[in-house]
Amino acid sequence: MSKFIIYHNPRCSKSRQALEIIKQNNCDYQIKLYLDEPITFKELESILVKLQMKPRELLRKGESDFKLNNLSDSKHSDVDIINFMIKFPKLMERPIIIKDKKAVLGRPPENVNNLIV
Repeated sequence: MSKFIIYHNPRCSKSRQALEIIKQNNCDYQIKLYLDEPITFKELESILVKLQMKPRELLRKGESDFKLNNLSDSKHSDVDIINFMIKFPKLMERPIIIKDKKAVLGRPPENVNNLIV
C-alpha cells in the first residue's frame, strides 16, 4: 500500500478532518506542513498535474496576499501564480492529499475517500 501525503495546516478544520479520515482508514501517511516546509516550483507543478487544476484554481482568493498582489489580474501567468504560491504558501487551498499519481483537494474533507481503496 502506498503512502498518502497530506499538505496540512493544523489550524485548518478541513485539514484536520481530512487527516482524521486518513487515520480512521489506517492509511500510511506523511504530513507536509507546507506553511513551514518550503515547496519547490517542480513540486507545486507536480501537485497541480495530479489535481488536474490550473494554478489559479488553487488560489485562496480571500487571503490578504491575494489582494495585495492583485492576483485577480489576468496579466499574471501560470508561472507567476505558482511563484506567488511558493512565496506566500497561505495562498494555496488546503488540504491537498496525494496518493501515487492522483491528488484531491480536501474541500470537503470527504474527498480524501476518492483516494482510499
